Amino acid sequence: MKKALVYIGLLVLGLSVSGCVHHTSMIDKPMLSVPDAYSTHDTTPSPPIGRWWEQFEDEELNLLIESAFQHNFDIAQAYERLLQSDAVFRKTKAARGLSLTIEGSGNRSRQSGFFRGSSEGGFGATTFNSYTLSGAARYELDLWGKLKSNAEASRSDLRASEHDLKAVMVSISAQLADLYYLAAEQRAQIELSDQSIASFKDTLERVEQRYRGGLVPAIDVYQARQNLSAAKAQKPVFESALAVTRNSLAVLAGKFPNQETGGSTTELDRVPRLNEGIPSQLLTRRPDIAASLERLRASDERVGAAIADRFPSFNLSGNYGGTSDELNNILDSPNIFWNILLQITQPVIDWGRRKAEVSRTEAVSREHLAAYHKTVLNAFKEVEDALAKISASDDRIQFLREQVDSSDSALALSLDNYLQGLTDYLPVLTEQLRNVTAKSNLLTSRRQFISDRIQLARALGGSWADDLIRENNEYTISELTTEEKER
Repeated sequence: MKKALVYIGLLVLGLSVSGCVHHTSMIDKPMLSVPDAYSTHDTTPSPPIGRWWEQFEDEELNLLIESAFQHNFDIAQAYERLLQSDAVFRKTKAARGLSLTIEGSGNRSRQSGFFRGSSEGGFGATTFNSYTLSGAARYELDLWGKLKSNAEASRSDLRASEHDLKAVMVSISAQLADLYYLAAEQRAQIELSDQSIASFKDTLERVEQRYRGGLVPAIDVYQARQNLSAAKAQKPVFESALAVTRNSLAVLAGKFPNQETGGSTTELDRVPRLNEGIPSQLLTRRPDIAASLERLRASDERVGAAIADRFPSFNLSGNYGGTSDELNNILDSPNIFWNILLQITQPVIDWGRRKAEVSRTEAVSREHLAAYHKTVLNAFKEVEDALAKISASDDRIQFLREQVDSSDSALALSLDNYLQGLTDYLPVLTEQLRNVTAKSNLLTSRRQFISDRIQLARALGGSWADDLIRENNEYTISELTTEEKER
């Protein structure tokens, strides 16, 4: 018998050793080396700013973004996903603790047979009562770290969900600001249409006077009317686009579509400088990078859990209670029972299921490592793209200003020559169209310049979302201390 136990012990030990698989953490693998500076920068970069939208000094924009942080439903969904991750983490962490249950049962039965009475025995039926009350405890000895790895994986998932919430807030703030200034451009385009309509009406009246005086042919009148009709036809397009933009703004702010949201500003010249900082700061400021890294950590922990699952599991359980035929005497019953059990389970034949699970989790971890590297590269690409667009938009605005000035002069000269009878109406017609197009393009370019700055702010991320999450949602993540979050 003793030899049999020894053989069994050696078998269990051998299987345990054979189940040991070396785990190379993905976190320990070389990460991407970030450049020392962005390819597009002016001088020594300054630290990135915090709540970037406040630099526009537009109180209505500030109120819209604050409203979105409190009422936007994409943010609300991300917040609820965060709470789900928090609950999963608490549930997984609880598996490492002692499980204690209280069990009670009551039984009443009637049986036929011989029984002893007060004076004599005999055959008949009798009724029995039986009550049991016990407490049971169970604890799994986490010798190989399986439970710890699962808990750490859930903790990393929780951190990733928090960074996801920050990423949504960064995205929503950028979308809202972009739409806000798109609405400003559309209002400016409507004003330009009104000015063009008024100018074309004045020109038409002058042409009609000259026609009635027999100084110009009828074709000039028709061409002037054509210009006026084209200007009038353009205005509804901008009005419709403005309505759509304001509806989108309202929905982002958590309101029903309406024409009240969007403000009345047409100011497109106040564009703050947004510092890009240094590339190494991007890794800590971009919430999507942080979320991707946490998911890599979670997948890495699950590899460790899968490996530990190939080792023997040790479960310690105990039971203590009593039984009695009277409910009120169950605690004083002499029929007390207890037991303590140590259960050891070693997988022997599972046809490669656990080994396959290790391979699967390792592949998932490598996938997340690739996803992390891709996220980092995309983040730098977005910053570089925004910086390149800002530089190009700035140059384009300068050239368009020169074009508008030249167009104003050309239009005034062509109209003066026409009114003096020195030229026909075609130069006036051409310059009018060029002048309106140049001014419209300048408005679009100014708004695009603001949009490029906003996209730079979105690409840079920011730690400003940390405080806003707590200000607007007032939650506390389980077991996430400041020290852990800075890890």
